[in-house]
Amino acid sequence: MSYQTAVEQMFELGHELAQMPAHKFDLAHMRVLLAALGNPEQSFPSLLVAGTNGKGSTSATLASILQASGVKTALYTSPHLIRINERIRLGGKPISDEEFDLVHDKVEQAAQHLVKDGRLPWHPSFFEMLTAMAFLHFELTRPEMAVLEVGMGGRLDATNVVEPRLSIITDISLDHQKYLGETISEIAREKAGIIRPKGVVVTLPQMPEANDVIGNTILDLGARAINAVPYVPPVSPASSTTLNGTEHAVARNRYPLDVMGSQILIDSPLPGRHQLRNVALAIAAAEELRRQGLQSITAQTVERGIRETHWPGRFQVIPAANGNPEYVLDVAHNPAGAWALRSTLSARYEAQLDQGHVTIVFGVMRDKALREIVEILFPLAAHVVVTHADNPRSATTEEIRAAASRSTDPSLIETAPKVETALNHARELAGPKGVVVVTGSMYVVGEAMQILGIHL
Repeated sequence: MSYQTAVEQMFELGHELAQMPAHKFDLAHMRVLLAALGNPEQSFPSLLVAGTNGKGSTSATLASILQASGVKTALYTSPHLIRINERIRLGGKPISDEEFDLVHDKVEQAAQHLVKDGRLPWHPSFFEMLTAMAFLHFELTRPEMAVLEVGMGGRLDATNVVEPRLSIITDISLDHQKYLGETISEIAREKAGIIRPKGVVVTLPQMPEANDVIGNTILDLGARAINAVPYVPPVSPASSTTLNGTEHAVARNRYPLDVMGSQILIDSPLPGRHQLRNVALAIAAAEELRRQGLQSITAQTVERGIRETHWPGRFQVIPAANGNPEYVLDVAHNPAGAWALRSTLSARYEAQLDQGHVTIVFGVMRDKALREIVEILFPLAAHVVVTHADNPRSATTEEIRAAASRSTDPSLIETAPKVETALNHARELAGPKGVVVVTGSMYVVGEAMQILGIHL
């Protein structure tokens, strides 16, 4: 089977949540599939990261710290921006097309046999297949540590079959309510499902409802909690630079911090105050791994790993050039992410916002909290161009306009049938001194990156 055929078969599984029946979420089926493959998830040590927002940034930062410490590190994340290979990485490099084809063939053959023999009631989902493929690839390549980002929830997520050295829980907010519950407490209960009896969990204080659930789970399971608060700076780092003659906050978080008995300079390429919490979680996890015996992790490797973190599409700034405006790419696909984006935009582009020089290109999946997101973001911009990704789950431009009717003057909202058309129009609206913010869906941001020629 060719790589292209393997990818096509994966997408034919109908992996989108809107097409996935609730009964698909069953770890027993995932364990049957993995047992048929020889239980590859047991062949490498792992760290499991769950949460609503920040789990990808935390995972990427922690993986970078481990790599800077000389640890052969695997990373499994979702979704992808441009190519599916991005989700499965070793040493910072995505799985090759040949390796992807190899593990897909093995997992697909196992899945077909299990369904034929009646040991599985149906074919594994897209995410179950991809997770099994990642585990098999990691078994073949033997990482010293694998950082695994939970896909959705935690308790019944396909990644939750591992026995992690650490469980890490990032900020929890409302998202995927159809599958995880309508309240913060219900969603937190799903996230807390990655905590193990007598295990270790790294987290931060957050909303009271989430704190109660996480705290009670830790007590009930006799787990040990590590609070990352000592690694969160008390105030937002302050520094500035100049864009088109206007002073604004730089697109990095820089601040001194005491880590492992040494003062180091945290220099994270991931901007925004919300990222300070994600960096803190990664540092606390790294320090715990050192306590557990990974002595190659030092204050200096933590410093270097944070500085070298690569996690595109999270307030990624493309400077103005050749008469084009500055671009900001950010995957703010839920209300909490939208608030984080709004806060960072307000800090970095205060003058441009005041002068009406910010244009938003927006598209999102229809299963998201569309009205809340647009009410947070659209009032910032002088112009909004709504569009949709090449994805059947995308909200239509009409649905987005209707959702924004209460918060934004309809005359300020324009529509474009494709992301490329939206970008071209937004560039004209913003002008060379303006800013174009591309946001909403991961898929919209990914298409924009391809159009703009941005390489991962």
